[in-house]
Amino acid sequence: MTDDGREPDDLIRAAGALVWRGSPDAPEVALVHRPAYDDWSFPKGKLKRGEHAIAGALREVAEETGLTVELGRSLPPTRYIHRGRPKRVEHWVARMVAEGPFTPGDEVDEVAWLPVREAGRRLSYEADVVLLRAFGEVSPATTPLVLVRHALAGSRKEWKGDDDERPLDKNGRRQAATLAGLLGAFGPAELVSSPSERCVRTLQPYAERSGLPVRLEPALSESRYDPDACLRLVTEALASDRSLALCSHGKVLPELISGIGDLAGGSGDRPGGLGDGKLRKGAFMVLHHAGGVVVAADDYPV
Repeated sequence: MTDDGREPDDLIRAAGALVWRGSPDAPEVALVHRPAYDDWSFPKGKLKRGEHAIAGALREVAEETGLTVELGRSLPPTRYIHRGRPKRVEHWVARMVAEGPFTPGDEVDEVAWLPVREAGRRLSYEADVVLLRAFGEVSPATTPLVLVRHALAGSRKEWKGDDDERPLDKNGRRQAATLAGLLGAFGPAELVSSPSERCVRTLQPYAERSGLPVRLEPALSESRYDPDACLRLVTEALASDRSLALCSHGKVLPELISGIGDLAGGSGDRPGGLGDGKLRKGAFMVLHHAGGVVVAADDYPV
């Protein structure tokens, strides 16, 4: 990063995943062999122009291994210099959900499934060994709770009707379409939304893609917000293995996220390590939980 915290203009962005299968207590992880370098690493590759890192990670895993995966928690990004330019690779824990055909090629000619200890010995780079250690710090089998702030919906002041009926604008519809693919990376199996039009429409593209209904929950709305009911909704989800995505408002989500953080034992300005809960419009936070405990939290712009 530059001194002011910005990424350098010549940064190479890449993404990949540490893919696992089998028992969470004794998983196997996927390594790929690259003949051009004669090395073993995790599947990854450069992002296309304008591509979201989540979409890029899914694409690279599929292209290099033939695997379809669902993403779990993020892993620490890897940074290094590649041919004189800075490079950042974002990684996720990813569970294999389907195994497609693998065709050896010039980029990857072999995929190996190995127990974690053996994978650590096979990996060619220390940075990948560090990722493998981070993978082992928490069970890979987590369940996502996705908290979405509705997409862009124009100006509240310029809208003349009931604010609950204010629709997404052109940019908001574009965000919702993008969000459909990103939510699919985590595979939520239940959708809950504030009844406000802009919230329902934010989830609608994913609902259509997945065939899931959107359940309306008035307590998540601005006009009928009920903090106790909202907190019960998410705590019930955290206590189960239901993968859930809910969409609400910028005036609701910070208090809800703070409440979840308090339940996780946090205090102060960053309760539970979840931050202040202030998501941009169209952005989302994924709380990865296991056994009723939030083990990781990641937030993403759209």
